[in-house]
Amino acid sequence: MKLDPIVISLLDTDLYKFNMDQVIFHKHTDLSGEYYFRCRNAGVVFTQEMFEEINAQIDHLCTLTFKPEELDYLRSIRFIKNDYVEFLRLWHPIRDYVETRLKPGGELCIVVKGPLFSAMQFEIYLLEIVNEVYFRMKYDYAALRRSAEERLEQKIRDFRSGKYTFKFAEFGCRRRLSREWEDVVVRRLTAETDNCVGTSNVYLAMKYDLTPIGTYAHEFVQMYQGIDSIPLAYTNHYAMEDWYDEYRGDNGTALTDTITTDLFLLDFNRAMVNNFTGVRHDSGDPYAWGEKMIAHYQKYGADPKTKLLLFSDSLDFDKAQALYDYFKDRAKVSFGIGTFCSNDTCEKALNIVIKLQTVNGRAVAKLSDAPGKAMCRDEEYLEYLRRSVTFRLNREK
Repeated sequence: MKLDPIVISLLDTDLYKFNMDQVIFHKHTDLSGEYYFRCRNAGVVFTQEMFEEINAQIDHLCTLTFKPEELDYLRSIRFIKNDYVEFLRLWHPIRDYVETRLKPGGELCIVVKGPLFSAMQFEIYLLEIVNEVYFRMKYDYAALRRSAEERLEQKIRDFRSGKYTFKFAEFGCRRRLSREWEDVVVRRLTAETDNCVGTSNVYLAMKYDLTPIGTYAHEFVQMYQGIDSIPLAYTNHYAMEDWYDEYRGDNGTALTDTITTDLFLLDFNRAMVNNFTGVRHDSGDPYAWGEKMIAHYQKYGADPKTKLLLFSDSLDFDKAQALYDYFKDRAKVSFGIGTFCSNDTCEKALNIVIKLQTVNGRAVAKLSDAPGKAMCRDEEYLEYLRRSVTFRLNREK
């Protein structure tokens, strides 16, 4: 079974990939990294046919370059700088950076190795490829589409009836059912409701004249763990300093949980509270997190009603509405909702990730506020990172 090309534009990725890459381009071109694929679902089997199609799709991906109109669109985003866009005019995905292997039993292995400014760009493209190949070749795709269409119709009815009143952005690139289906979802949710305020998908934002939404991901904080001169427990500090230096508050929602929110708050001082427009939740109890962030803003005399609480951890619309109702009178509240928008079908979605695991040959890790989300290939390093975090928390809190 041969599929049509899955990725047809290098803009078909999350905005935060360009945001992070611009900082790396300006400040850290000496960093190299390794990214590893993982499927968190038990019992998922990739066939040889799927494996061959995935490789063919990666081959196609690496023939793409940015089109002039795509570069012009990136220039139109106020915080994307012209020298970085000129770099992207020259850049393209390099096939030699991606290694794939199919283990006996059907476990898919993907490793991306290369300069960090290039290797990091593969994540979303590869996840889009793997997910679409799997669902098109494992199931009756037409049946999946019918079930997805029925569920989307109900979502739209629920917004229009007033059942749901919150605002959100579509964050569904990485685990979407297909490129064509994410296109339908974004087009209809933005055209037929007043609740979807934009998308993380830069290609669809350009296509439908929407706001592209995103700041940075865990990998941005993780990469500072690979810089020799930076103590592990201070990586949030250096990451936020570089981010502010690059964007001057113009692109400012901080992700709190890379090495735990409690540690993040030690570096989220008065200056950073003022420099960043809000914070993003991606693990742990969202209600406890929201209370903690509101208390932190109040500690520094900032009105929480002027700051954004952005929730993005495995949300559906019922969870989002409950969080909105709880916090709406105390802070600005919004949501990034991914798989529930872009791959809600009669079959269970895959929980697949590609995570940064080494920088300049050194192990790096995400701890998060939920132990099950930690991912590191070096258990000794993971324990060392945990001890470093605990030591600073005990010393400074």
